[in-house]
Amino acid sequence: MTMSSSSMKKLTKKELNQIFIRSCQLDISWDYERQQHIAYAYALTPVVRKLYPNKEDEEKRIEALRRGLEFMAITPQISPLLMGINAAMEEENANNSSFDGNSINAVKTSLMGPLAGIGDSLIPGTLRIIAAGIAISFASAGNILGPILYLLIFNIPAFIIRWYSLKFGYSFGSSFIEKIAKSGIMNKVSYYAGIVGLMVIGGMICQQIWLDLPIMVGSGDFAQPLTYYLDQIMPCLIQLGVFGFMYWILGKKVKTTTILLSLVVVCCAVSFIFGL
Repeated sequence: MTMSSSSMKKLTKKELNQIFIRSCQLDISWDYERQQHIAYAYALTPVVRKLYPNKEDEEKRIEALRRGLEFMAITPQISPLLMGINAAMEEENANNSSFDGNSINAVKTSLMGPLAGIGDSLIPGTLRIIAAGIAISFASAGNILGPILYLLIFNIPAFIIRWYSLKFGYSFGSSFIEKIAKSGIMNKVSYYAGIVGLMVIGGMICQQIWLDLPIMVGSGDFAQPLTYYLDQIMPCLIQLGVFGFMYWILGKKVKTTTILLSLVVVCCAVSFIFGL
């Protein structure tokens, strides 16, 4: 049964703005059991309070908060999209007695994985790498613009994504899944974001990995470092080899701290042996 238009509970810009602000704190209470669940429930608390304000709504309010405490793992910058959908469904649940509240968690669970995949490809996998690559280029030259550009290039698009994700999520509501499934946009975005991410990583390999082999090949005036001849075969071949080796080691489940410490030891030993 749906309420009349005069008695319907409706979220306002105030609640949506509160969701937006609170979504920025999604990882502050991360844990190994349910990951982002506490901060996710915290972000939706204004919605729950708005929709279930009376004492007789206490049971529904508790159920809504418990739904927010279910397992959550999603890219923080994309989370407002899911929060917007969640808020729209909670609004429908508060106004329609025949609405199945269990469908809210079902939608969250079904969207969480795909959205996290797209978000990780776009934000940490592409945007952050581009921002870091540009910032490192300036910072390595001693330019103060390095950290400033990193903050601007990463955060401005990230906050724009947060805001419009929340608006679209709330507008689409529970029909979001059907619309996205019909358009096939999720697979397309994930695919193209992966291509861009790989291109950026490939560019960073030759720009951010430095390794010169001091071994001289030839004699007299014709002697050249081994690096020179390897670059004739393929530019930045050594850097590619180092990256490939590290990637292979990570695939063997070797801890990153072990790899970093081993690199420090190897570099110090090589520098000592060759007098670099």
